[in-house]
Amino acid sequence: MKILFITSVAVITQNPTESRRLFIETLGLPLKHPEGDDYYFSASIAGSKHFGVWPLSQAAEACFGTREWPSDRQVPHASFEFEVADKESVASAAKELQSSGYVLLHDVRTEPWGQTIARIQTPEGAIIGISYAPSLHGSDEV
Repeated sequence: MKILFITSVAVITQNPTESRRLFIETLGLPLKHPEGDDYYFSASIAGSKHFGVWPLSQAAEACFGTREWPSDRQVPHASFEFEVADKESVASAAKELQSSGYVLLHDVRTEPWGQTIARIQTPEGAIIGISYAPSLHGSDEV
């Protein structure tokens, strides 16, 4: 697999309000959120393509389709996404991860905003995504 760059870093929190207070009020990061969503993020922090504060309930929904994190899995505290060249590379990377003994949290899928992604969880509990986001490649394809 060929990783092009780090796509995203997000803190995963069980207390989004308190985490946002640290990152927005105390550190002064320009985090915004789509209307009606509890995920705050920025694509305008120097040195970062995307930084976010991701509620655990949303991480659970993204990985398992439920707002509760499974009790048989370590609760994650961070998420890192790594970008590859195209959608097909996400599928190849997922197969490579599986052949190396890693279990996918979910199959390769394309999200409504166009990002194709597969995720695993590290032994430390972090969520690792292998991603292709057309918007990061100057393309609007979905």
